[in-house]
Amino acid sequence: MPLGRIYRGSYYEMSHRSTIVTRVYMVDEGIVGEAYAGDEDAGLLAIIHGEIAPRLIGADAMSIERCWELSRGVTLNILRDRRLGLVAQACVDSALWDAIGKALAQPLWRLWGGYRNRLPMISIGGYYDGTVTIAEEIAELREAGMAGMKFKVGAAIPRPTPSASARRARAGGSDFILAADANQGWTRDERLLSPAWSQTTTCAGSRSLAAGTTIAGRCVTCARGPRRCLRRPNRVLRVRMPGSDGRRRDRRVQLRCLLVGRPDRVATGRQYGAHVDVAMGHHEEPQVAAHLLALVSNGTYVECCHPDRDPIWRNLIANRPKLVDGRAAAARRAWPRLGAR
Repeated sequence: MPLGRIYRGSYYEMSHRSTIVTRVYMVDEGIVGEAYAGDEDAGLLAIIHGEIAPRLIGADAMSIERCWELSRGVTLNILRDRRLGLVAQACVDSALWDAIGKALAQPLWRLWGGYRNRLPMISIGGYYDGTVTIAEEIAELREAGMAGMKFKVGAAIPRPTPSASARRARAGGSDFILAADANQGWTRDERLLSPAWSQTTTCAGSRSLAAGTTIAGRCVTCARGPRRCLRRPNRVLRVRMPGSDGRRRDRRVQLRCLLVGRPDRVATGRQYGAHVDVAMGHHEEPQVAAHLLALVSNGTYVECCHPDRDPIWRNLIANRPKLVDGRAAAARRAWPRLGAR
């Protein structure tokens, strides 16, 4: 599906979107599990039909861990991009979970933990070669009912400053959430400077952090990925920040990096994150992520893209949740499974 323009990040550009709609059949129960995921087409289809399907036909769909183990072999081919095997496996796994939700007549956010069924929704924005200003983009998102925006900063020239962040915060208003996306454009040392942004008292993030909560953002800040962050997981910075009485004091900011995956891993990661005051977010695939974040107490925001950037999310789902006060429902209580049609 061609996009209206090319969207560029620090090291990538995207001119089209594609996805895979996967269906699995629980024959005895007469249930069809259905989900969409992925950004490829022919390569994923070949793996799903030619490699995963023969492994799973005849298996018990309710034995989700065994199904995952049976299909895991598609990721071991060292002569092709291993990401393709993993994404193909995720396509089938999502459809299997949809079938399980239907069989039990429960939405997945409830089966996985059931902490809440509504979360704020923010949109990715601030692409480097955009045709509108940040203020205009924020106004458009507010009009669409979004609670905030995650804007690109990693490849921006000149680099964003606290004063620029303050202007963006004022454009959105005091209740508009702003998250910064370094988008692999910073080195690890440059990433460690980012807490200094919170010294700008006009930013909503500063007030939130001063009140004892975390700041939204992504862990994939540098091209080498989060593994380098994990080598020094307890890095502590001292940052000048406003206290509740208005005075500025030194505060210790501890940087953590957390890697999570499937629902049970998310729950386990949440337990670790809660102990060290780490909030949890996601990147893309809001149709699944809404359930994953709703299952834990420290989930933050569901993330989506602008309609022009992701026409699939906007147009493929017939019953996409409506935003009320910037919040989207993971799935209505009466809906089973992923809740999407």
